[in-house]
Amino acid sequence: MKKVAVFRKEHFNAAHRLHNPSLSDAENAALFGKCNHVNYHGHNYELIVQVIGEPSPISGYVIDMKILSDLIKTQVLDKFDHRNLNLDTAEFANLNPTAENIAIVIYDLLRPHLNTDLDLKIRLYETERNFVEYPVECR
Repeated sequence: MKKVAVFRKEHFNAAHRLHNPSLSDAENAALFGKCNHVNYHGHNYELIVQVIGEPSPISGYVIDMKILSDLIKTQVLDKFDHRNLNLDTAEFANLNPTAENIAIVIYDLLRPHLNTDLDLKIRLYETERNFVEYPVECR
């Protein structure tokens, strides 16, 4: 069989503040700029979850998209949508909620719920022009 990639696109809205408590206020302001605003700021995140695997000989699916949609809802959207990531989520209580870290956390939330023969990739758009992917292949 040949591997196929399937994609599910979702979105969520969340506020955050980029801040490293080991740095001074001035250092944080210099490093993170307006993303360090003391009263937080928000994004309309676009999330693309990619699952790669061989289609089932029985169903023809790599993964049932309804199952994937439900998994994203329970593991990601219900936790992060319309939340302050710094204040309202256990995942970012001690982790700076950069787009990079958010993508890694989403991967870690979804990965245990997928069959081990499936590959997973997360693409997270923080803005129309700024996005991250995890994991990536390195040379």
